Amino acid sequence: MQSNISPALRILRDTFGYPKFRPGQEDVVEAIRAGEDVLAVMPTGSGKSLCYQIPALLRDDLTLVVSPLVALMEDQVAALKLSGVAAETLNSSRDRGANVAIWERVVAGEIQILYIAPERLMTTRMIAALQKLPVGQITIDEAHCISRWGPSFRPDYEELTRLSDLFPTASISDFTATADAATRADIADRLFKRPGRAFVTGYDRPNIRLSVEPRRDNKHQLLDFLAMHVGESGIVYCLSRKKTEETAAFLCAQGYRALPYHAGLSAADRSTHQDIFKNDQGVIMTATIAFGMGIDKPDVRFVFHANLPGNIEAYYQELGRAGRDGEPAEALMLYGLDDIRQRRQFIQEDDGDDEHKRREHKRLDALLAYCETPECRRRALLTYFGEESSACGNCDVCLCPPVLDDGTALAGWALTTIQETGQRFGASHIIDVLRGADTEKIRQFRHKRVSSYGAGATEDKTTWGSILRQMIASGYLHMDVSGYGGLQLTKNGKDLLREGSRFLFRRETLRPNSVLPKVHVSTTLGELTDSDKALLAALKRLRLQFAKERGVPAYAIFRDRSLTEMAAHRPSSEESFSRVYGVGSAKLRDFAAPFMEVIAGFD
Repeated sequence: MQSNISPALRILRDTFGYPKFRPGQEDVVEAIRAGEDVLAVMPTGSGKSLCYQIPALLRDDLTLVVSPLVALMEDQVAALKLSGVAAETLNSSRDRGANVAIWERVVAGEIQILYIAPERLMTTRMIAALQKLPVGQITIDEAHCISRWGPSFRPDYEELTRLSDLFPTASISDFTATADAATRADIADRLFKRPGRAFVTGYDRPNIRLSVEPRRDNKHQLLDFLAMHVGESGIVYCLSRKKTEETAAFLCAQGYRALPYHAGLSAADRSTHQDIFKNDQGVIMTATIAFGMGIDKPDVRFVFHANLPGNIEAYYQELGRAGRDGEPAEALMLYGLDDIRQRRQFIQEDDGDDEHKRREHKRLDALLAYCETPECRRRALLTYFGEESSACGNCDVCLCPPVLDDGTALAGWALTTIQETGQRFGASHIIDVLRGADTEKIRQFRHKRVSSYGAGATEDKTTWGSILRQMIASGYLHMDVSGYGGLQLTKNGKDLLREGSRFLFRRETLRPNSVLPKVHVSTTLGELTDSDKALLAALKRLRLQFAKERGVPAYAIFRDRSLTEMAAHRPSSEESFSRVYGVGSAKLRDFAAPFMEVIAGFD
């Protein structure tokens, strides 16, 4: 039976210890193995790396993997080595002597997969040296960074467009978790000099619960959220470096183990905090977007956005740090009117041309529409990426459907107030006029004379803030960031005011946490006995010991799923140990005996 399986499946089983390919993997593997140029868009956690690692192991020549982050390269190389693969990386974190020794092994043909950053690869000297070697496959990870149409363009990636000319006999494969149709077309146009194949295996991460809340009291909202995730690892994304520091300090004072991560920290501190997060249980990283792309930690159980991300692609990438092991996870985002103003301002202050800014505003519009959708969030998110789905049953809208009220009259009063006050005031002042307040600014500008003054007195400030936010998200209002956040009517807004069309709004209600069931209990873990759980804890301690000895993340030794299977099935022979998920031939050789010794102590 074993002789009838494909060479790729044999590598998957014997080297990596996985019984079968995940959906979409095998087609990508076979296309790359056939020498085709490939663009693969696969969701985070779907096993993208195996799609280019397996073809590399079936070749006799060298595979280059271009990756943007040193930490990611180091972790992937460490994991490959533990699986018995001849992989290495040349990067700035290693001294010159170490890099020279690695290069000598590359030249000698001892290395199958070489990871390298785009900046180092595209130097004249490195290109000349590599052109003397049999480079058969070049893989570009995080390929969306190459596209000016995408939200994460990196200038150092643009040089990679020369690779097809520099290595005409090598196949090019590109991988990303985030690329809409325009970005995919741009990537292919830039990187492929011959017809390539695109594989889009879907964007859905059904194990991640999606929720969005208006910001009321972000500290209390964060604590309420974390109360559902005690003892679990997660990420809290903040808008600024200062906010990450303050949030980490606040959480530590509340008894959590939290660490900040941002570009302003020293390289040593960033590395230390990252290593603690990767290896220890129950650590919360409060971070800017500087943290995440290079993290392969499989058991991140939650992502909390304290602020609105820059666009819907960034949001998708950041929430995708959670639940890479396929187990239940949760993503909650807070946002308010201030977020919209800040994000619009960031776009306007960007160095890009007018067309770039227009695209970024449209991307932000899509994220706002997602935040305010009255229907299934997952469906709204997937629709943006061109994927159809039915209601998911695993988002806050599906689990706790919102109450929609007829706000046609309220919207009309808001539009009238904005128009009659000159379309130059922000939300706070407009709300004061609508509620009939007697502020110094209202007296100064004589806004008691506005025809709608006091017309909205029956609604509180929170409700009016929600209405204005939803009118912005629905395209009836525009926030003029160059005019300090002044609200202006769009064409749709003028049409609504003139034609009297119907406007429905979602009335905000405080939703107790108990309405949404907890998501973090694994079915597999739930089936373990108390004795099994004690064994699992012992196996995790042994895993951490090996990880520290080897200087690798704990999950590079074994993932939690592997340890859970060991605790449940208690293998007592090499043959039974080899059937554990993630146990290939090298790990069987190196780790079976010590792990079975711990298991035997619990029998």
